[in-house]
Amino acid sequence: MPEESIDHIDFDELKKRAISKPLVEHIYTADPSAHYFNGKIYIYPSHDIDAGEAFDDLGSHFAMEDYHVLSMDNIESEAVDHGVALHVKDVPWAEKQMWAPDAAHKNGKYYLYFPAKAHDGIFRIGVAVSNTPVGPFIPQPEAIKGSFTIDPAVFEDEDGSYYMYFGGLWGGQLQRWRTGKFNAEHPESPTAHIPEDNEPALLPIVAKMTDDMLEFAEEPKEVQILDENGNLLLAGDNERRFFEASWLHKYNGKYYFSYSTGDTHFICYGVGDSPYGPFTYGGKILNPVVGWTSHHSICEVEGKWYLFYHDSSLSKGVTHLRSVKVAEISYREDGSIITLNPYN
Repeated sequence: MPEESIDHIDFDELKKRAISKPLVEHIYTADPSAHYFNGKIYIYPSHDIDAGEAFDDLGSHFAMEDYHVLSMDNIESEAVDHGVALHVKDVPWAEKQMWAPDAAHKNGKYYLYFPAKAHDGIFRIGVAVSNTPVGPFIPQPEAIKGSFTIDPAVFEDEDGSYYMYFGGLWGGQLQRWRTGKFNAEHPESPTAHIPEDNEPALLPIVAKMTDDMLEFAEEPKEVQILDENGNLLLAGDNERRFFEASWLHKYNGKYYFSYSTGDTHFICYGVGDSPYGPFTYGGKILNPVVGWTSHHSICEVEGKWYLFYHDSSLSKGVTHLRSVKVAEISYREDGSIITLNPYN
């Protein structure tokens, strides 16, 4: 549900129609990255705090300064908040805007990946390490070399390789890197440097991780998202093209790259045969939620698949005060995902 319709929503009625409820209500959480570690569900969300700023497309109203980790013993159990796992004041290179994170596990260590604006105003991606899935996490002193923009998501393949996907338009600055260097012109405009509608859409980025999980093992490269004819989706195709919120999961031997379309508020996906893509557009996973943003993860728990997502129903439509939710997803026999409506 786009922001312009919020004034007309009966939130008590919406609560009754919602297919799921917020996992926690004592704080606002968003952008959930869910993982099944050691027989337990761990959720790594961003933490929404009101900045007291007017809404803008640069995200100035999102005062996100720390991360909490949530856990669930099973998909039906209450979510437990384990408190602050990492705070921006503990990250030497970061100034503000700790946006959507993700986590990974390898050899008994847990890695929290997070974007933040550095002191020069440019988004970078950092990593922090812990001996437990709930932290506290100790950050590396510098951002990952070669990192830029937002929304890191790390996928572990069956051969033990790990890949990071990232990127986000507008406030996420992806469009400012079209030449390979940061373009600082027109800093007040979130849509400056966006391609024309008839040009190929901007693409998410992927890089394989080093064995120690702390750096990129290769030069980051674009991830192609193709239409049914094998052509790149166009920038004007804003109900299908990538905007932000990368995620990768594997189902029946196929790689599913899912993402948010941003200004049109869908969660969509493409299917491919390699973690590098290309991915052919497959359809919508989630229809629009209340609140401007839509951001998700997909996690298998005991043979069933679940979509973790957020909406702004708890804050009654305040776009930057969101709450994490979860709902089961289903696949058709051909591998396509059945679209979820967040409200019946």
